[in-house]
Amino acid sequence: MPSWAIGISILATLISSITFLAYPGEGYSSNWLLLVQGLMVPVVLFLFVGFIVPLFRQVIKLSAYEYFEHRFGVFARMYSSLSFALTHFSKMGSVFFLLALALSKMAGLDTVMLIWVIGIIVIFITLLGGMEAIVWLDVIQGFLLIIGGVVSLIIILFTAEGGPTAVWNVAMENGKIGFGPFDWDFVNLTFVVMVLNGIFYAIQKYGTDQTIVQRYLTAKSDKDAVKATLIGVLLSVPVWALFMFIGTALFSYYKISGDPTLAGMNPDAVFPYFIMTKLPVGVVGLVISGLIAAAISTLNADLNCLSAICVEDYYLRFRPKSTEKHKMVMSKVFVIVAGLGTILIALFYVRAGSEGVLGTIFALYAIFSGGIAGMFLLGIFSKRANMEGLYFGIGASVLFTAYALLTSEPVFWGGKDQLLLDLGSFNYTHHKYLIGVYSHILLFVVGYFASLFFKSKKDIRSLTYYGYLDIKKKKQTILS
Repeated sequence: MPSWAIGISILATLISSITFLAYPGEGYSSNWLLLVQGLMVPVVLFLFVGFIVPLFRQVIKLSAYEYFEHRFGVFARMYSSLSFALTHFSKMGSVFFLLALALSKMAGLDTVMLIWVIGIIVIFITLLGGMEAIVWLDVIQGFLLIIGGVVSLIIILFTAEGGPTAVWNVAMENGKIGFGPFDWDFVNLTFVVMVLNGIFYAIQKYGTDQTIVQRYLTAKSDKDAVKATLIGVLLSVPVWALFMFIGTALFSYYKISGDPTLAGMNPDAVFPYFIMTKLPVGVVGLVISGLIAAAISTLNADLNCLSAICVEDYYLRFRPKSTEKHKMVMSKVFVIVAGLGTILIALFYVRAGSEGVLGTIFALYAIFSGGIAGMFLLGIFSKRANMEGLYFGIGASVLFTAYALLTSEPVFWGGKDQLLLDLGSFNYTHHKYLIGVYSHILLFVVGYFASLFFKSKKDIRSLTYYGYLDIKKKKQTILS
């Protein structure tokens, strides 16, 4: 497939109804601090993409987690694919919830009913087409989302009393523009916390995430795959910034107008409220279509990837002689099962009445990441790391995550909120976004040093960065 189409598909996958609603909600209620995660992506990608894409295209066929099996064995593949499934189920449930919440506010329909209707439609669309269909659908949906966002921002800026200048000034006066606080503080949410979170998010997303890696494999060549990745990321960052600024502009808009109906409103619902009350009818249709397109482009890609992982990483493990027809049938079954599971998660969000969905998603991503970025770095950059050492690293990562959650997240127990494990001064006190960062580092460090006590049983140089350098050197020698 052409690199530009794959790039737009990556963009459409990265920007969903989370971008369309949660980013404006965060920009409205806070400042741009959570945008820092996205700003770290191009920084990390420029360091990795040049050799990661060619390496993966040589080693794997369909699932990103094939690499971990080649490098560390079957358990590593199962563990990493399970981590992917958990993180994406939580994200997909959030996408369903946000879309249904927005449409219910706009059309006055029941949120639960909308979740079921949208869920069934997305499952049906995913069943109709394969990866190629999803990429081309993403191209259309990506443009729809961007156009809807740009039109909305223009209307906000130029219909506010005083125009763009007043919007900017009010935002500055109320501390809505900026990435602070900049304190060297790991307990509260600060710039340094988001930088660390963003670095490891980018490594995990572009090194181990099936929704992205699967697109590497659809390109015509390594060069096209790298180009597509860069297109997707370099477009994603300004789109994230666009929707964050929409939230900031909405804060100024309503601060200037003094609309009393916003008192106590969920920040994630402010943008849908503006769409339905302030935009012309034709523009409302355009923005709603962009919102729906953003959700569908993410959900169908995620369902497709989850289905591929279930077939390649689990089903074929037990039925290796399955025919292509049988594999296709099972992939459709897994699409349906994954879709229904996602609907149930969205219904849980409705019951829980989640506020600040973007922060919730970031926290769940950190918790479910399971040290996978650490495993990826260990496999790529260490020739000494081996399967036995990795097991110790995974164990340390899982135990730490359990300790951090049990000693920091209170639950309603015995008639009151309390910790399941209270170790007093030894409780985990740092910000929850750092749980994922620490788990990645812990897996890497423990996995490396534990590997020193075991002898590697196979030559893995071709699966590392050093193998990539060998191939590159040979090509340069041939050309010269």
